[in-house]
Amino acid sequence: MEVEKWDPKRWGKLSEENMRKKLEFEGYLVSRYVYPARTIFPDHSHSADKKDAVISGKFKIEIYGQAFLLEAGDMLAVPAGTVHNAKVIGAESVVSLDSVRANKPLGI
Repeated sequence: MEVEKWDPKRWGKLSEENMRKKLEFEGYLVSRYVYPARTIFPDHSHSADKKDAVISGKFKIEIYGQAFLLEAGDMLAVPAGTVHNAKVIGAESVVSLDSVRANKPLGI
């Protein structure tokens, strides 16, 4: 697993609208969430492939003992059935686009 960084040359200036368009183009259904400071998600999994994308704030996701720190413009794909946990780092809330794979990407 690897954190995907926002590429302004490919996708334009980082904005919630542009990130949403990118994720939808990849075949994800996108929901916006704001997680306050100190929010913790204990170990869990999902029945569908997901991609967590951060618009602002810092969000740490742990998968199989490996920690990924997501900041503005970072995305992490989490395959269906993968046990993981997450927490907001620091005093700033996290604005996240929580994306669930819905279909094949439009680009394929």
